[in-house]
Amino acid sequence: MSAVRFELMASEGAARRGRLHTAHGVVDTPAFMPVGTAATVKAMFTDTVAATGAQMILANTYHLMLRPGAERIAKFGGVRQFMGWTGPMLTDSGGYQVMSLAKLRKIDDGGVTFQSHIDGSKHYLSPERSIDIQYLLDATVTMAFDECTPYPATKDEVAESTQLSMRWAERSKAAFKPREGYALFGIVQGGIHADLRAESAAKLQAIGFDGYAIGGLAVGEGQELMFSTLDVTAPHLPTTHARYLMGVGKPLDIVGAVVRGMDMFDCVLPTRSGRTAQAFTSQGPLNMRNAKHADDPRPLDEAVNCPASRNYSRAYLHHLIRSEEILGLMLLSWHNVAFYQHLMAQLRDAIAAGTLQNFIQQFTAAQAGGELNDDAAG
Repeated sequence: MSAVRFELMASEGAARRGRLHTAHGVVDTPAFMPVGTAATVKAMFTDTVAATGAQMILANTYHLMLRPGAERIAKFGGVRQFMGWTGPMLTDSGGYQVMSLAKLRKIDDGGVTFQSHIDGSKHYLSPERSIDIQYLLDATVTMAFDECTPYPATKDEVAESTQLSMRWAERSKAAFKPREGYALFGIVQGGIHADLRAESAAKLQAIGFDGYAIGGLAVGEGQELMFSTLDVTAPHLPTTHARYLMGVGKPLDIVGAVVRGMDMFDCVLPTRSGRTAQAFTSQGPLNMRNAKHADDPRPLDEAVNCPASRNYSRAYLHHLIRSEEILGLMLLSWHNVAFYQHLMAQLRDAIAAGTLQNFIQQFTAAQAGGELNDDAAG
């Protein structure tokens, strides 16, 4: 029985153009997965998400176990059937959300006891329960249960957390039910410490996973530290497997991570930014609340093959936002997801053609022309 298969098709430096073959379809990489935390990519229909070029989306164990419940979703054939998504789906294990959202969490070697951020109800999440929930959700790619170490933390704290995550990784592997075309990914932890990252990567490979993720970044350390951590971590990951950088991110972060050998990404930023009147474009990010757009007849971005990007004037979108019409937020979210897919397609084409460095120079220069700096865009 074979799990997912990663096919490396081309490379330029450390950057990779590949394909991930799964039970539910093929994913071209580098790939960006829109986030459907609660079985919905916010403000978008599933067929609209697919029309942007997205081939794989993400849902979340923590949120779906709280509502409507994994057992309930299983009655509908899993989260893909539940929400009407036909392609592959990856589910986050819940470790990050327990760290960032849950109340009164208590961690021991067995797992995490926490209170729901929704209603205060008490729950327990262990590696075995996380893997079981993801099985009930029928995730194409299941993530090992880990602890996402907060930043900043002392090296001793990071080491202790990483060792716990590695013990949980072993238990996650033991609990996973192999199926044709399904996968379990391990998660490399270790904070910003090169030696801890190397140890974590070696331990995960000794356990044996179908793909390898890098977690614990984009948690406040900044782009420079994130890139330097990728520089010392990626070389320890096998070239034969897909590499997933969790929770990233901003367009320039993704571009920099692709250069460093990452294949898969996810982030709430495209839809969250859309709901706060921000649009990512080929010429940099825009704030559609700004009065300068009130009389602008241009579309958001003619380079992006999406109705939301091409068929509505900036003046109309500005009007919708200022009038607090929900359509404005829907159109901006749709455009942003399409822009990210357009960016990933450009990166794939550039790697295949051997022109990645030229593309990056042009893209980086163009992004500097936007109205928002990176922090404001997030």
